[in-house]
Amino acid sequence: RLMSAGATKVYAILTHGIFSGPALSRINNASFEAVVVTNTIPQEEKMKHCPKIQFIDISMILAEAIRRTHNGESVSYLFSHVPL
Repeated sequence: RLMSAGATKVYAILTHGIFSGPALSRINNASFEAVVVTNTIPQEEKMKHCPKIQFIDISMILAEAIRRTHNGESVSYLFSHVPL
């Protein structure tokens, strides 16, 4: 629908990429430029079968959230100050 409405590229952004059943073939056949997921679930095997899947490494922000929680510091700080 987005492409027919004039979009030139469409991206899907997901948190946890659980690709089951026919998901990979559907993604491969879809008009998505890419399907971007976090690395909370390993995607290497899925990426071999579906080149449109990309991932974002969120390990640093998770580690910082855990550290802040452990030390009684503000986790909401991370909403405006993402560690690189």
